[in-house]
Amino acid sequence: MIIDLPSTTSAAVNKAMVDLRERGGTVAVGRVLTLVIVTDEDATEAPIDAANAASFEHPCRVIVVAKGSKRGAARMDAQIRVGGDAGASEVIVMRLFGPMADQGASVVVPLLLADAPVVAWWPGQAPADPSADPIGSLAQRRITDVAAAKRPLTALIERRKAYEPGDTDLAWTRLTAWRGVLAAALDQPPHDKVISAVVTGGPDSASADLMAGWLAQRLKCPVQRAEKGRAGSGLYSVVLNRRSGAIVLQRPDGKTAELIMEHQPERTLALPRRPLRDILSEELRRLDADDVYADVLIKGLPLVSDKPLPAKVSRSRVSRATGRPRSATSSRRVSGVVESVDELDTDIEVPQTGDGTSTDRIVDSPDRTTVRRRAVRASTGRSRSAATTGTAARKSRRATASTRSAGSASPKAASPKAASRKAGSSKAGSSKGSPASASSADKRKSDTAAKRGGSTKSKTGTAKRSTK
Repeated sequence: MIIDLPSTTSAAVNKAMVDLRERGGTVAVGRVLTLVIVTDEDATEAPIDAANAASFEHPCRVIVVAKGSKRGAARMDAQIRVGGDAGASEVIVMRLFGPMADQGASVVVPLLLADAPVVAWWPGQAPADPSADPIGSLAQRRITDVAAAKRPLTALIERRKAYEPGDTDLAWTRLTAWRGVLAAALDQPPHDKVISAVVTGGPDSASADLMAGWLAQRLKCPVQRAEKGRAGSGLYSVVLNRRSGAIVLQRPDGKTAELIMEHQPERTLALPRRPLRDILSEELRRLDADDVYADVLIKGLPLVSDKPLPAKVSRSRVSRATGRPRSATSSRRVSGVVESVDELDTDIEVPQTGDGTSTDRIVDSPDRTTVRRRAVRASTGRSRSAATTGTAARKSRRATASTRSAGSASPKAASPKAASRKAGSSKAGSSKGSPASASSADKRKSDTAAKRGGSTKSKTGTAKRSTK
């Protein structure tokens, strides 16, 4: 049921709500919150439909502040929707014209539910500082959507500068499914550390920036924000590089995602763009501050780089998740550092030939045809160093073996004369070396001289006697 109240006041709207409740039995006892939607006059139906769908999970009173033209006299036209036109809620639409267009907080306060939390939502252009806005100051939670702004990335910077506990953005809520898939992929073995990441999205995708900030803040690794596609294309792919292989999650068509992991079959996931009512219902499930969003917005975004990351692992084999059909049991190898999802177009292999050279081949996925591109040197710096080390080791082993053989060989037996000469020379050398041996040699010389003198005297005496 829809009731129109042209040129009315907040008091008249409140009285009409009471009369409607008494006549039709509509009660406000089951309402859990008050949702205030601030939008333009010509963009009211889409937010109202989303709020009505979310009201089945969160029964609430919806107050729509539709700003009209600021020209002319001050006027407020109201409309009350209940029953089938309001889902499980009651909707009050207030269109403000003239000077009253900037006085939304004044007309909202009399219609707020007593003792119920207030949530403010700007589905379109939001103020630079939502917490300082008159309506935002009334709310415990403030929901914005930078994707609906004229310049999403500029609006995201404004959200970061003016953040207050209770602020959140639907660009962050759209990443819930992506974050869940990536977290589940990292929980599977091997549990290697992520060394770098690449997030690819449209040039104006605030969700891609928030995803990159979340990865940089949580994984403590370099994260690159790459651009692909036209404006409004949203998040395209996420690549997590590990030493054991990359994890690739990409959504080329906006509906179905492909998850590629090392030594595992390719997985196809239903990852469509979530409708507005789903992400609004998710945000209304909590009325406290979103600490993870605050960390990503304040600490994570400054860590993101838009420059290509340096390759730290050799990209010898890289495979891509294309839209072409493959066998369900086939597995793809994704190893090395992937700087962009465009590098996943082909499987690159470097086979060895018999003559020691290697040929770089590109193997296309559909027909597996091989095309010879160029010849490259087979020996790399690592193989050269290994060969040098092996040569030095062989030389060392040979020298050790020759030394051992020389030491173990027995000398030939010497002749007796040579042995006696050697013994004599050794004795002479030993006698010359000590003072005792020198004195004994002098004594022997003196004894020999004395004997010679005695023999001479005896000969002389004998000659004299014979002469006589």
